[in-house]
Formats: sequence, structure tokens, C-alpha cells
Amino acid sequence: MSANQTEMHPSRWGDPTRARPLPDEARGLVEMVFGVDDRPAVEHPPLAPSTLPADLVAALREVVGAEHVLTDDETRRLRTRGKSTPDLLRARAGDLTDAPDAVVRPGSHDEVAAVLAFAVEHHLAVVPFGGGTSVTGGLVARREGFAAVLSLDLVRMKRLLAADPVSMTATLEPGLRGPEAEALLAAEGMTLGHFPQSFEYASIGGFAATRSSGQSSAGYGRFDSVVVGLTVATPQGRIDLGTAPANAAGPDLRQLFLGSEGTLGVITAVTVRVRPVPAVKAYEAWRWPSFADGATAMRTLAQAGLLPTVLRLSDESESAINLADPAAIGGESSGGCLMVVGFEGEATAVEAKRAAVTAVFEGLGGTNAGTAPGERWEHGRYDAPYLRDSLLDAGVLAETLETATFWSNLDRVYTSVKSALEGALGQPSLVLCHISHVYETGASLYFTVAAKETDDPLGQWRAAKAAASDAMLASGATITHHHAVGTDHKPWFAREIGPVGVSILRAVKADLDPTGVLNPGVLIP
Repeated sequence: MSANQTEMHPSRWGDPTRARPLPDEARGLVEMVFGVDDRPAVEHPPLAPSTLPADLVAALREVVGAEHVLTDDETRRLRTRGKSTPDLLRARAGDLTDAPDAVVRPGSHDEVAAVLAFAVEHHLAVVPFGGGTSVTGGLVARREGFAAVLSLDLVRMKRLLAADPVSMTATLEPGLRGPEAEALLAAEGMTLGHFPQSFEYASIGGFAATRSSGQSSAGYGRFDSVVVGLTVATPQGRIDLGTAPANAAGPDLRQLFLGSEGTLGVITAVTVRVRPVPAVKAYEAWRWPSFADGATAMRTLAQAGLLPTVLRLSDESESAINLADPAAIGGESSGGCLMVVGFEGEATAVEAKRAAVTAVFEGLGGTNAGTAPGERWEHGRYDAPYLRDSLLDAGVLAETLETATFWSNLDRVYTSVKSALEGALGQPSLVLCHISHVYETGASLYFTVAAKETDDPLGQWRAAKAAASDAMLASGATITHHHAVGTDHKPWFAREIGPVGVSILRAVKADLDPTGVLNPGVLIP
């Protein structure tokens, strides 16, 4: 780890020093709706002993260096699972049975390749690890049939390998966390512009391996849309992809690895399109009479080619609770639906885009709510996962899930998924939604739920997740827009792509990873 990089708590999100109890207004809301039932987490749950034999530990240390193969409980604990609510519920209950047997930290592509060859020879499962922010069970490998499980921690691979200011591209190693990558690029006058809610901890390799989408996707695009090239280590050898900005040289093989979640190979370098560091950033908010009115405004911008950098619309329930502003949750709302709009770039371009957007919004009946709500959202945009921990401490189940569909189908999906969640969770519960990723043809719906925990919160959430997932597919939407597949979405993913799609994925997996050591049990149906 770098000296200034904070490790996440095994059963909580983010920097342990930033953990806070519920703000007074939010606690008042929780008490009124759910009642408070304090449920402290088990601290330092015990781990089963590592099953990796001492001679294999010694041999691995010959591959990557003695100090880069770790089997102590604390390191293994920190590399157990991701940060989904099921992951956290199990950890909070003291269950860390998925802990890896060793954490291996390669420092180069060649060392990654050597570890994979070692794993194949000794039949060890390998789980690539970037920031540990998966929320779909993407770091829970199937252990059966393997001698041990290795966490392939890419934390040492943190270089900016190349910066091309003429082509406006940059090549980054996969272990760079979001802030680290932005700092290196900023020194070159560049930005990637990829800011998911997990930005502070998620990694470049993770962004690529999960086809991540950031909160500034309206202006900068999804992560997969900015990837120019990849270098990947597979059990069958190295593959380098991306020699031109576009080509017609057969199917785009980059798409095999973008979203592959470490099951087909380990991404060791990513070349991305970058932008100049913006000279101006301006955030504001708008109010709309209804969620449908705000969605129409978003569609109008997208189809007119007028998208700002950030565009986020909360439905009536999310707006009323002030979820876009974690510090104000439970406080008085201004009514309607809140939309956050952000503009970034050169001053003249920002001014022109802002004026054009204002004209469209005023023509459609929007009301400008000033800059304060947008600036508060921008300031607290990474705080929501800490709020989830505070709610779990109070006995309130809280989680998110997302989907995407075409504009003509948006209301049907919204109504269907919300109804499914409300029916599965029962009362008391809250189901909130926002749109934060839009396209000319459609948009993503991002749901947040809260419910009083039952005696079996894990089963409670799984039932709600299953109901929502069934509703997504039944209404013609995708099972995931940017949270990937992991283990949680696999049954529905198989239904979404159909038997031929499943057969294709299995064939690619068998060819690239014939012994199945790469993240077994994840993604591939």
C-alpha cells in the first residue's frame, strides 16, 4: 500500500475515520419510519487458517518477492469479499469464510503472468483485486475443487505508463485508485473524468473489468466508451488490443475483457481517452413538477446533443427525503423532483452550454433552484455509502440496485421494479429512485431501498433483490447498467443473454482459462 492510501474497514465502507452516526434529522426520520434497533458489528471476526501449504507460499515468494506474499489474518481479512450489503451483513455477523488463503501482490505484467502460470500448475483459484468496491459478489470465488484461493492484489501496479497530449490518450496500470489516477493525469494537464460513487477506492482495472459508469457520464461517457486499448494476462498468454482509434479488423476483442470481471484474464494496462483539466466547474439545481417531467427534460437534452457534464434527477420520494444531500436527510424538502446539473470545461463553452440548457428547461416548465443544492451534492457525492453503514448500525437494511432501458419503456420499468421492491420488502420500507446516466435512446434507473431489518436481513434482501431482478427482465430492461454481474446477478444474466450467449461465454472461458482458475463462480453462468 502507498503511505497515504487508507484501507477500508472489513465490515464497513471507506475510511474508518470518516464513519459517523446518523445525523440528528436523519435519525429522527429513521425513528419515525422504522424505529431504531442498534445492531453493532462484530469487530475483528476470526478467520479459518490458510490452506495454502508452506512450500507453495515459499515458491510464490520466489515469483514476486518474499514481502509480496502475505498470509497474516489482518491482510486476508481486508481482502475478503466486496462491499455489497450481503457482503457487509455477513462480515458484520462475524462470517469471513470467503477469506483468501494468501494475498499476492505482483508488480508487473510479467509477474501477473507468472502467478497465473503458478496457479494453473497447482490448481489455485485467483481473484483479481483492485479497490474491493464490488457490490454484486464479484470477489467471492468458488472454493470447491481448488487447493486454495489467492487474492491477486494489484496494489503495486500504480504507474502512469504513457501520456500522449497530441492524441489525448493515457496508459495507466490497473492498481491505480481513482484519486491517484486523476492526480497523475492532472500533472499532465489531463483528466479521465470518471467519478463513480466508489471513486475514492475503486481502481482503473476495476473500472474496466466491470464496465463502470461515473456520475459525470453525461459529459465524459462510460468507462468502457473511453477505453482505447488493453493489455491482458491470460493463462494462455498475453494479449494486446487497440492499435488505432477505430478499425474493421473483425469483432472488437476489447469487449471480451471489458466487463469480464477477472474471469477471462487480468487487465495489466488500460489506455484511455482523456480530456483537458476543466477550467470551470459550475453546479446548479432545477425543480420539476414530476419525475416524468424531469425525465422528458433529460431526454430532450440527450436527443438535442446538449448534455451537460452531470445530469441527475431524483424522483418525488428521493427528493422529499433529500437523499441527494446526505447532510440534509430528514430535513424539509422544497417539493417536486430535484435535478442536479453540472457543467465543466472552458469558460466560454460552459457559458454557452449552460445558456442552451437553461432555455430548454425553462421552455419545458422547469424552475431553477439556484446553485446551492447542486454544490452541496457535488461536495458530498461520495458520502452515501457511509450513510448505509450508519443505517445498518441502526437496524435498517439499506441497499441500491440499478437497471437501464429505452425511453419509451422507462415508466413501465420504473413502476414495475418499484412495485416489486415494495411488495417484497413490505412495510415499513422506502423505495427511492434517480436517473443519473442518460443516452439518446434511454436511461438508467438507480433504486435505493431502506427497510427495518428482520431477524434474517440477508434473506430479506435476497428476496427483494430477486423480485426486482425478475421485474427488470419481465419489463424488458437489463439486469445491470453499471454494477456488473458478479455472483448476485448470474441467474438473471443467463436469462438476459439466452442459451446461445451463455454458450459463447463458456467457450471463451474454456479457451482462455481451460483449468478455470480465474475468479471461479463469478460472471460465467
